[in-house]
Amino acid sequence: QVQLVESGGGLVQAGGSLRLSCAASGRTFTNLVMGWFRQAPGKEREFVASINWSGAITYYADSVKGRFTISRDNAKNTVDLQMNSLKPEDTAVYRCAARLVHIVTMDPGGYAYWGQGTQVTVSS
Repeated sequence: QVQLVESGGGLVQAGGSLRLSCAASGRTFTNLVMGWFRQAPGKEREFVASINWSGAITYYADSVKGRFTISRDNAKNTVDLQMNSLKPEDTAVYRCAARLVHIVTMDPGGYAYWGQGTQVTVSS
């Protein structure tokens, strides 16, 4: 089992920044591919970013490319999502996810473990 706990959400004005963090436990962290997903009210869950075990491979949704950065600290068992130039359409519950297979994917179905989520609200 893998336990994931997110933190760092909140309310921010458009153009502002937030940094989300996800702490993982229960498995060797370097065995995990990590991802961030989000879901806005009335919308489907959406891929945001993912990162491989070393941090050398990252994927981003087109909607966040150039504004968001995913990173991981394998010494601290954490994965972060730095979000800059936030827009009202970034408003959603952001969830951290993990998978044991060492292939990075954007498919939420490929992740077996999920955090509870943290709310991000961007006001216009």
